[in-house]
Amino acid sequence: MSTGISTVAEPRSVLAAWADLLRARIAVMVFLTGALGGWLATRDPAAMNLLRCAEAGLYILLVTGSASILNQVVERDTDGLMDRTKSRPLVTGEISVKAANIGALLSGVLGTAGLAFSFNTLSAVLIVVTLIVYVCVYTPLKRISTLNTVIGAVPGAAPVLVGYAALAGEIGPLGWALFATIFAWQFPHFMAIAWMYREDYAKAGHRMVPTEPGSEGMAGRYAMLYALSIVPVTLMPALSGLAGPVYVVGALLLAVLYIVPAIQFAREENMVNAKRLMFASIIYLPALMALLFIDPVLRGV
Repeated sequence: MSTGISTVAEPRSVLAAWADLLRARIAVMVFLTGALGGWLATRDPAAMNLLRCAEAGLYILLVTGSASILNQVVERDTDGLMDRTKSRPLVTGEISVKAANIGALLSGVLGTAGLAFSFNTLSAVLIVVTLIVYVCVYTPLKRISTLNTVIGAVPGAAPVLVGYAALAGEIGPLGWALFATIFAWQFPHFMAIAWMYREDYAKAGHRMVPTEPGSEGMAGRYAMLYALSIVPVTLMPALSGLAGPVYVVGALLLAVLYIVPAIQFAREENMVNAKRLMFASIIYLPALMALLFIDPVLRGV
């Protein structure tokens, strides 16, 4: 009888296996968005301030890394059923469940304590809530309802809000605007991935929009609607007087580059359009983050 356990074609180093467990590429983005949220709370280019922002980003990364590990502990059996996740280290046995749990505990405690003692209680509470929502709500909901995508987008957008709260000591309008931007950005990205791997998700019993009966065309329509919603959301900082013309022009151009492939995917759900949308989403967020960083500097704020 199959156990759902796979082997890795080429043995990996312990470091590479842990990097995979922590989802290194996502971890880098978490660090950058958390640090950016902190920097935008102060908009102070001083070296010491930038180091403080990086410190907040590191603590946020540690807790979200803990959430990622716990997610994989819970889903290790279903991960073994999916082609895109069957080489994860908990599935292959490269890292034991015990070691993963210890790593998650240490990472979560260190990150939370770092935010609480180096910054403030608000940021620590927010990051703990983020972990709980991701592990205890989003993870089990994936097998129950397609609403998991909406719930999962909350912890996905939280790092920038936590970073903002860490440096500002509060959640201001710009903090919420940053959160809303990343929240909306995730849906076209998720819908493209969910459509591309819909058969994989179905094998694992995950309830994603493209795996539902009669769902043809729905992933594309959702992707288009959320891509369109990015326009007013990303203009919120400018409407609040917190961003200038450089940001506005850049944000509108980036929105077009995101909306066009989303519309193409909505018109025809196929692999080419799904990949084009996913690629656009990967380009969009770092470019927007760069704009958010550059605009205050150019305005001398």
